[in-house]
Amino acid sequence: MEKKWYVLRVASNKEESVCEALNKKVQIESIDDLIGRVIVPVIKEKRVKGGQARVFQRKLYPGYVFVEMETNPDGTIPDRAWFVIKETMGVGDFIGSDNKPVPMTDLDVEKMLVVVDRAQEQPSISVDFSKGDQIKIKEGPFENFEGQIEEVNTQTGRVKVIVTVFGRATELELEYWQIEKS
Repeated sequence: MEKKWYVLRVASNKEESVCEALNKKVQIESIDDLIGRVIVPVIKEKRVKGGQARVFQRKLYPGYVFVEMETNPDGTIPDRAWFVIKETMGVGDFIGSDNKPVPMTDLDVEKMLVVVDRAQEQPSISVDFSKGDQIKIKEGPFENFEGQIEEVNTQTGRVKVIVTVFGRATELELEYWQIEKS
């Protein structure tokens, strides 16, 4: 039999602790033949608060842990694996019914694993602005000027803003943390 991915419901904000506990128990009980990877998909976001950039991890699916495991031929969870999982603090149940979890589709697994791989790379920048938004500049030489966003670059975290200076429209390129919605 081959291992498939299943979705496990867990207590809110306990995803990481459940994941760590399950990984340890799999090693201790030597059931890695039944249970493979246990993961909590997260993405890294770079946010600037108070002029300082920080990297945060945001859970993609709050309240869920993804488990790669092998089931019995009838689709039920083997007893050795079931007891290890159910005895873990914060664990709810698998998505499915009658003790038969429903495996994720190959497409969904592929999407999830791509996100997990990307999380290891450069963090994305969380920008809450879009073209056309009215903003106010809160820092820099044009502080307190108001304008409109012309372009947002999420890779660099920079925005192009049109402001009126001495009666003329002027384009400025600013960091996203230098502006706020007005």
